Amino acid sequence: MSPMRLLVVEDDPGIARPLGTGLRREGFEVELARTGAEALAAGEVDLVLLDLGLPDMDGKDVCRKLRERSGVPIIVVTARGDELDRVVLLELGADDYVVKPFGFRELVARIRAVLRRTVAEPPTTTVSHIVVGPLEIDTRTRAVTWEGRAVDLTPREHDLLVYLAGDPGAVVTRQQLMEDVWHEHWWGSTKTLDVHIASLRKKLAPELIETVRGVGFRVADLGRP
Repeated sequence: MSPMRLLVVEDDPGIARPLGTGLRREGFEVELARTGAEALAAGEVDLVLLDLGLPDMDGKDVCRKLRERSGVPIIVVTARGDELDRVVLLELGADDYVVKPFGFRELVARIRAVLRRTVAEPPTTTVSHIVVGPLEIDTRTRAVTWEGRAVDLTPREHDLLVYLAGDPGAVVTRQQLMEDVWHEHWWGSTKTLDVHIASLRKKLAPELIETVRGVGFRVADLGRP
């Protein structure tokens, strides 16, 4: 198999060069971009590592533009670790994030984890049309509506929602969600799951997804028409 190709978007050469060297030693092909414009002009890659602090444009705009034209996995690097920023980043289409300062081994583990999720098949369901109260999901077209309004979801948000909504009222454990939706035995914190749940609640309705303390989550059985 050919090496996975990474685009590292980082304007500080003191960070970009050693990071590129380290990633190449891990077996990746690495292309460096110093600005948002260079990132948007780059060729096809398997994953983008995107620093938000760019000199020419907001890194969030770069993330959004990349996602509008491609499903390439994006890991955002940010110095801002508050919950709001994390939710916003996932709404823009980022697949994961790392907060500065981070360890190189942690970063490599996250890159490999996101790449594994990308090549894995999404959760399957034999139901092509899911209706839970005002929520409607067409699993064939991946279209989602809430109270008749179209809702844009990231691929991971969609897979998570389909998994939960396929059996309204049933409690799904955090570990089960990570294994079945993220396709792996999660190696670290399940914070990514919390951020995706928060994003779904914001885009749809806070009452749709209920937290079962100490266990996991469930979609409220809002009744079927």
